[in-house]
Amino acid sequence: MTENIPFIDLKTQYAELKQSIDGRIQTVLDHGQYIMGPEVKEMEVKLAAYVGVRHCVSVSSGTEALLIALMALGVGPGDEVITSPFTFAATAEVIALVGATPVFVDIEPDTFNINCDLVEQAITSKTKAIIPVSLYGQTADMQALETISIQYGIPIVEDAAQSLGATHDGRRSGGLSSFGCVSFFPSKPLGCYGDGGALFTDSDELAKIAREIRVHGQERRYIHKRIGVGGRMDTLQCAVVLAKLERFDWEVERRNFMGQRYLDLLKSNLSIGLATVRPQNTCVWAQFTVRVDRRQAVVDALKAHGIPTAVHYPIPLHKQEAYSAISRVASSLAEAERAANTVFSLPLHPYLAEETQNFIARSLIDAVAEG
Repeated sequence: MTENIPFIDLKTQYAELKQSIDGRIQTVLDHGQYIMGPEVKEMEVKLAAYVGVRHCVSVSSGTEALLIALMALGVGPGDEVITSPFTFAATAEVIALVGATPVFVDIEPDTFNINCDLVEQAITSKTKAIIPVSLYGQTADMQALETISIQYGIPIVEDAAQSLGATHDGRRSGGLSSFGCVSFFPSKPLGCYGDGGALFTDSDELAKIAREIRVHGQERRYIHKRIGVGGRMDTLQCAVVLAKLERFDWEVERRNFMGQRYLDLLKSNLSIGLATVRPQNTCVWAQFTVRVDRRQAVVDALKAHGIPTAVHYPIPLHKQEAYSAISRVASSLAEAERAANTVFSLPLHPYLAEETQNFIARSLIDAVAEG
């Protein structure tokens, strides 16, 4: 097998859902309500029911979801927000944008999620929120964080950009905290064909505030109750999500199956570090990420066989120029730094053929042995 293998196969997904996607898009073109059309509300109602919360507030991106969550919670200058340094920049970016200080604590070496044992010692009188990232498709220990939240009165904002469809103690990611924030970027487990995102909450008050913030702080047209943003998700993107939602349960099952199959194929090779899925969690494997020594040599060997890879993430945030001077480091970040130097992700999506997966796994084992 030498042909190029897609990292994420959106073309096959579209072919499978073409009739529904095309029909949904055509309906929007026919009615012409491109902003806040009926598909927006329909998607919000269906996704709130899926996650198991009272409210879904659609927004223009996953980043905007996080930003609006912090704004709705009143986080601002002089405040601190605890989070992980091993994530995409958006997580810390929104903290800085509201004028607060990102406070980084280390990750667990086997899940790559924030180490909840280190969170409590990072809390100060300035701590106004905690943002755990549900990295690679499974949640952090949200039960432990909920205990901390109740004890200290600090809200939790779950960055669930990669984990819609995953569960923690039987509850769906996104519905585990004051706010759950998801992304519909095309490569996410549930993606649109551009940018999009959503916030989930059980709080009527927080949902009301978030809805006002996303339309420039308007309570109603031209009545501005608060500072806001232009954060609406457009109707066409909601239509795409609605079409994909029809097949989402099946895709989540396939992601679970393919992720477990990778684990089974690779677990005997002790030179390949594999992520642990906690017993209380299910994982949607937004990325299937492994850890190896001599990463570049292994990645190059896979590339020679037409196997694409990606590194999520090569530089932890506390070492990024934009954040190093404005953040606070609350613990040793050795595990985050080690992960940044050793992890990479393999192709995984619901349409990955088992024969192709076998080839990828064999090629990885060979590459590690030769490296």
